[in-house]
Amino acid sequence: MNTACRILCRSAVFCVLAWAWTACAEQKARDKDCLACHADATLTKDVNGKSISLYVDEKKLKHSIHGSMYACVDCHSDVKATVHETPPKKITCVQCHEDADASYARSVHVKASKAGRSPAAGCEDCHGGVHEILAAEDAQSPVNHANIPMTCGRCHGQKFLMESNGVSAQPFVSYQESVHGRAVESGSVKAAVCTDCHGSHLILSANDAKSSIYKFTVPATCGKCHAEIRQTFNQSIHGQAIARGNGLAPACTDCHGIHSIKSHADPNSPVSGQNISRDTCARCHEGVRLSQEFGVPGNRVESYLDTYHGLASQGGSVIAANCSSCHGVHNILPSSDPCSTINRANLDATCGKCHKGVTQRFTMTRVHMEDGVHPRDIGSIAVRWVRLIYIALILIVIGAMFLHNAIIWRGKALARRRMQNPMMVRMTTNQRWQHLILLSSFIILVITGFALRFPGSWFAELLGMGERLRSIVHRVAGVALIGAGIYHVFYLAVTREGRRLMRDLMPAPQDAFDAFGVMRYYLGLTARKPKLGRFTYGEKAEYWALVWGTALMGLTGIILWAKVWVGDLLARWWVDVATAVHFYEAILATLAIVVWHFYQVIFDPDVYPMNWAWWDGKMPVEQYRHEHELDSESPAGAEPPQEQKDANPRSQGDPR
Repeated sequence: MNTACRILCRSAVFCVLAWAWTACAEQKARDKDCLACHADATLTKDVNGKSISLYVDEKKLKHSIHGSMYACVDCHSDVKATVHETPPKKITCVQCHEDADASYARSVHVKASKAGRSPAAGCEDCHGGVHEILAAEDAQSPVNHANIPMTCGRCHGQKFLMESNGVSAQPFVSYQESVHGRAVESGSVKAAVCTDCHGSHLILSANDAKSSIYKFTVPATCGKCHAEIRQTFNQSIHGQAIARGNGLAPACTDCHGIHSIKSHADPNSPVSGQNISRDTCARCHEGVRLSQEFGVPGNRVESYLDTYHGLASQGGSVIAANCSSCHGVHNILPSSDPCSTINRANLDATCGKCHKGVTQRFTMTRVHMEDGVHPRDIGSIAVRWVRLIYIALILIVIGAMFLHNAIIWRGKALARRRMQNPMMVRMTTNQRWQHLILLSSFIILVITGFALRFPGSWFAELLGMGERLRSIVHRVAGVALIGAGIYHVFYLAVTREGRRLMRDLMPAPQDAFDAFGVMRYYLGLTARKPKLGRFTYGEKAEYWALVWGTALMGLTGIILWAKVWVGDLLARWWVDVATAVHFYEAILATLAIVVWHFYQVIFDPDVYPMNWAWWDGKMPVEQYRHEHELDSESPAGAEPPQEQKDANPRSQGDPR
């Protein structure tokens, strides 16, 4: 009995000691025991040749959301004793946050990592350090509402990081400048941040039907903040089309933008008064796409711009009615709907917003004047007949006026020309032909070239050519210009008159003094006018500008004509530079002809109505001696005065 009692007592003592030992072992893994080592800032461990810090900030740990809820071993569950030589396994948040992890696993971040791109954002990147995670309500938390943009911007704001992953960093920049970004920066707790639109863990691409930014879910996403507007939009013709799955119908972001959403009062906003008609609504309602697919009349914007409202708006008016003024903003409905602002029964109120006291008779006026249809109401028929009558009247009356004045101008010009004797040869026949080819090809090149650059201009419409014909005509004229230039070089080198022409056109230092002297003379600062030679400083400058311009335009024109060959031989940017040079040199040359050359040969009072040398090669001797005194000793080719011709029967064809 005593032996049995002793055995029983010893067993009980053993069990107590074993339990105590186990309990003691478990107590070794308490937080304060872990921090006895890990609170040392110098504690590191070498992993694959890289020193990793094992330091844990005790204050931040206690302040974190996990510090007051869990012990170290709750996350590091494989740690069984205070002393552990085997490094703990890397912990995962899935142990407690299974739902969040499941959503994250389907997100674009994980898909980007699996696709072999740079490691995408993980839990720590967004929520903060492992031991320092704060609640979203904490103002210091990276996932606090006010801090979300900067948290996402740590990656999405880095241009090179994003571009290396095939994504642009511009959305983050645009968001910062948007009405949402500025509101958050100003302290708003209601303005939308990244997670409000994209979600938190289940971030999906815009083409995913389950994404919160998918085309057909955008109204619901925006409606989380703009509930009243969402309800109005859903009832509109656009909202109904979106609900039916019509991808051509606009959702919120189609009109307002995506990340760059701005206030409607901002002139850079697509929904501002000056932009909404020409840019935003025009993207859908100006073309034929809607009319072909759904029978919606096209050409609406252009017809609006032809009205007073449209013209005033283009002129800078901020009060003239635009599309939204009449059709509404989010509550757009067809005119057949009784709730539509453009329904016949509601037009008095709609027009009355600007035109106080309007009646139904006033609202009968058509707004879209020319929309491709021919209404049969009496007002439209009357306007159409007035237009046709006046177009015919304008053509007949103005055409007759022009013909009348042209006949008189021709007669007076010829009479004045006959009075200017004796005459001398200023341009030979060869030179006049060169000038005629140059003149013709230049004018054709200007019209056909600018018709491409400004397709909506009056001269492009007047030309009435398709692009293929326009390009052929332009290139033929270009070849003619280059050919005339090559021939002129040959003419200067081979012919006697060409070599003399080159000598007389060579610039000299005296030309600068002559220009200065002429300006002083015509400003009344001196009574002495400089004496000029066969070619004045102005004619020399114009000639060499013509040589330079012809060579430059010819070279760049050939590059543009053979752009593929040049782009392969040199580099693509050579073609871009040639395009810029060709365009701006064309502007320079055209303006130089209009401002400088046309004055010299048309508007100069000494030659008005025209210097006829380009036509018959002659100019009055008296005028030549007045303008070119240094070359007026005995002008070659001078004809006798008219009275001498009359006294000489042979000059009139008399055979005696």
